Amino acid sequence: MRIYTLMALVTLLVAAPVSGAEQGKHLFILSGQSNMERLNPDESFRPTIVGKFGTDNVIVIKDSLGGQPIRRWYKNWKPAQGDEPKATGDLYDRLMNKVKAAIKDQNIKTVTFIWMQGERDARESLGDVYAASLAGLLGQLKNDMQRQDINFVIGRISDFDLDNKNYPHWTKVREAQVKFAESNKRYAWIDTDDLNDGVNQEGKEIKNDLHMSVEGYKTLGRRFAEKAIALIGNNPS
Repeated sequence: MRIYTLMALVTLLVAAPVSGAEQGKHLFILSGQSNMERLNPDESFRPTIVGKFGTDNVIVIKDSLGGQPIRRWYKNWKPAQGDEPKATGDLYDRLMNKVKAAIKDQNIKTVTFIWMQGERDARESLGDVYAASLAGLLGQLKNDMQRQDINFVIGRISDFDLDNKNYPHWTKVREAQVKFAESNKRYAWIDTDDLNDGVNQEGKEIKNDLHMSVEGYKTLGRRFAEKAIALIGNNPS
């Protein structure tokens, strides 16, 4: 009788599901310039992620700064010609300090990098090196985190200046973002063209604005989360 009881107990233990905490947590790293800075992850991003994975199974880190070029993140950034401007990578270091503190002593199952940036590079006519910069930035993150299975979600810059009147490389940056995002099954991009109409955070009516509306940022967070969830589901670690 005791033998059967012991066998039944072993069977139950083997069949019991392993909790998410034991399997590892899902890390989401959000960064970029002003449209990321104005995004509040707690409004729609985090609730969507938590709804899928559970509160105890996610870590969300955001660090961003408005008006900044990608060279503030990518340390080996180079212009197409000449030596100026110089890369610094200081914002990347600031971001990674937050990440390292948050994941200390944690078991990380998946890492997803979410990026909303490119407007400054479009304004400075640096679109020719933007795709290479994305590749370099992601490679930098992979090396620092010592894992090659990082998912990458890019928010394509909006339809603010499709004529390239004030931001000469606006469409070049958009095209570079899409091309890079479609080059690997772990990468993806989201559309933001419909998010910059309505009422902004200052209470003003906007149309095809550089920044997004109040509702636009909520939708942006939700789209980022949904795309991240899809990548994790399609690319289990």
